[in-house]
Amino acid sequence: MTPWSELTPEKQLQLRMDYQTHLDSLPPTCSLDDKVSAFAEWLASRDVAFSIEDVSPKRSRK
Repeated sequence: MTPWSELTPEKQLQLRMDYQTHLDSLPPTCSLDDKVSAFAEWLASRDVAFSIEDVSPKRSRK
């Protein structure tokens, strides 16, 4: 898997735009953990590794 941080900004943007189409079909959530988990799962199916550290390197899981 390719780490998210190793993707070019252009590739990250394209993946975020592609994900938005998928996201529009899901029920809304306010949970950052749920959002990160869903995005990470979607990216994993595209051979990209993503975690909460990619959102904010200072944030840690509790």
